[in-house]
Amino acid sequence: MDYEILKTAETDGILTVTLSRPKALNALNSRFFGEMDDLIAAAARRPELKVMIITGEGKAFAAGADIAEMSGMGPVEGEAFSKAGQATFRSLENLEMPVIAAVNGFALGGGCELAMSCDIRVASSAAKFGQPEVSLGLVPGYAGTQRLPRLAGLGNALYMLLTGGLISAEEALRMGLVQKVVEPDQLMPEVLKIAQKIIAAGPKAVRKVKKLARAGLLNGVDNGCVMESEEFGALFGNEGTEGMRAFLEKRKPNWKSELRELKNE
Repeated sequence: MDYEILKTAETDGILTVTLSRPKALNALNSRFFGEMDDLIAAAARRPELKVMIITGEGKAFAAGADIAEMSGMGPVEGEAFSKAGQATFRSLENLEMPVIAAVNGFALGGGCELAMSCDIRVASSAAKFGQPEVSLGLVPGYAGTQRLPRLAGLGNALYMLLTGGLISAEEALRMGLVQKVVEPDQLMPEVLKIAQKIIAAGPKAVRKVKKLARAGLLNGVDNGCVMESEEFGALFGNEGTEGMRAFLEKRKPNWKSELRELKNE
């Protein structure tokens, strides 16, 4: 598929995806969701990609769904548009590789929901977050009412959802909505530093950690602990053994054989 909205770049196992509709503040439309679905499916087939970074071009990460496109919709079309976006963001959330949102500017409505479907969020100090749908007589359509309470707590989430107001990057950090805030010119260097730390770890362990953490939220602590023990044991005799031997031998682990196994799975 030829991308009109998404720009991609690859370096050393890192896939950087840039939303590029700067004149529309990177508003999310049907074309975006189609391109994102294709990109996610393609990335999932490439285990040599270890981290995905998502950011925006210009002064916005993504300033919500495309109101011009939505304004002519009726109830049936509106529900379908919501379900399509939810499916795309759920696929992003379910990618085995970690996904980092580099929030460079406005992350509003669907843009905030896109950031929340990523695993880690790093924000520029100039970024603004918000779920302003109620000011349009709408509710969030891409699982904002579900992810925001889980990330920021119910009170903080309802404050944002009910007032429709914008919050600063520092306020988002205080709420737990983002993990780090840096100066604008340090955003991508900081995100790349985080990505490189992830890449230095065992590739199987990284994917299993993401899987376990998300599964535990859905299935409860007891079931999560059972899964954790199973995955912990499964890494003995392969990646875990290499990592422990490297530690004892005071050398860097060799993950190349583990990456070959992932490609063959």
